This record gives sequence, C-alpha cells and structure tokens, in this order.
Amino acid sequence: MKLNGGGKTTLRDSIPGLDRIFRSDIEAPKVILVTGPPGSMKTSFCHSVMSSYLGLAGEIGLYVTLEETAVSHLNNMRMLGIEPSPNMEISDITDLRELDDIIEEEAPTDYIQFIEQTIEYYKKKHGDRFTVFALDSLGALYSLMDNSENMRKKMFYFFKTLRDQNLVCFIVMERSRGGPSDLLGNEGFLVDGIIELGLDRTRGKLARFIRVEKMRACKHSMEKHTVEVGEKGMIILGPTLG
Repeated sequence: MKLNGGGKTTLRDSIPGLDRIFRSDIEAPKVILVTGPPGSMKTSFCHSVMSSYLGLAGEIGLYVTLEETAVSHLNNMRMLGIEPSPNMEISDITDLRELDDIIEEEAPTDYIQFIEQTIEYYKKKHGDRFTVFALDSLGALYSLMDNSENMRKKMFYFFKTLRDQNLVCFIVMERSRGGPSDLLGNEGFLVDGIIELGLDRTRGKLARFIRVEKMRACKHSMEKHTVEVGEKGMIILGPTLG
C-alpha cells in the first residue's frame, strides 16, 4: 500500500507477517471493513497497522473511537504492548456528543456530517500527509443515528467522501462468529475490502486468525493466517491448519 508517494514504506511493513497476506500494495483510496466477533482484536489490528505505519512513513492519521474514550483506548493498547504514534490523533465520542449541548434539541447532531467535517479539517491542515483514517465502530455510529430508510444512501455518500479525500480507511464492524460476508448488509457491497478477524478452536485450543475476504486491485491470500500477540504487539504467522 503506497501512501507516502516514495514507495519505500507500505502498510505491509506495519505488522510483522502482514506481507504474508498482502502480495502487492493497497493503494488509496480504499474503504476497508475490519470485521469479527468480540475479542478477535479488530481494534488492536487497526491501531497497530496505523501506529506502526505512520511512525515509519512520517504521515498523519486520525482514529475515531465511538466505543470508548481516547484514554481508555490508549490504555488498552499499551496493555498489549502497542504504543501510539505521535502522528496519530485519537478522537472519542465525547468530541461528538459535546455538539448536542450547543445545538437545538429538534436538530440532533448529524454524526456522519461531523466526522466528514473533521476529516476535511485534517486534510486542509495536513494536506497529502493525512493518509489513514479509522472509525471504531460502525455499529456504534448507527446507534447514535436515527434509523432511516436512507441509511444505505447515507453510507454510500459517506464512503464516497472518504475516497474523495484519497484516504485508506479502516471501518470496524461487529460480526457474529462464523457469519458469512453476505450477512454484512449494505456495507459489504459498498466497501473496497473486507478483512475478517476471528477465533478458531482447533485441537482444544482457541486461536485467533486473520483472513482477507476481498480487496479490490490488490493481490492477496485468502487463507486464514494465525495471529499472536507478543511483547511488542501483534504478529501474523503462517496459514492455519484448520
């Protein structure tokens, strides 16, 4: 994935073993769903990729967490040995909900619009150095919004906005264990890639894995690869036996 224009640092370099899965670079713009059940390390994967890549490439990233506060998020990552990059800004739900205190009740916050405006601000501030964005999670975003028949249209234009900013975007989305990609709903059709993080029980032992279900314009393995957590964060090993 060439984000820095120089071709030296790619996201394949961000996590040890990620180049086992991605055989060519993933070029922006891309909107990628990161799916899996609770405990499959979706958040850890996105944070690890972004933090490591941004530190190597000297670029800027924005991580929006709607599941927890920024402080809680950082503490959880440090517990796994994943240190944040000074090049990654973390924005949490309090930044969004504070808007509700300054607008009229009959006009509730349009959270998608607020995220879009935040991204536009970062792009104006950092220009082409702003290359990676993450939203954690899509389910939390839906819970903040009124259910609407126009949701698919809203998501279509939201993802289009992300692409128009020439970003690589990771969108975390909860998924039932073993649930097929066709159950992901509208999002599965609208995104450019789907990365599954899951849990397998083989030989009586529970093991984590990662698998790329689709990634447009990128050569990649579709096999499950084992994921382990070492002293310095996540490591991707070879294909699983299961």
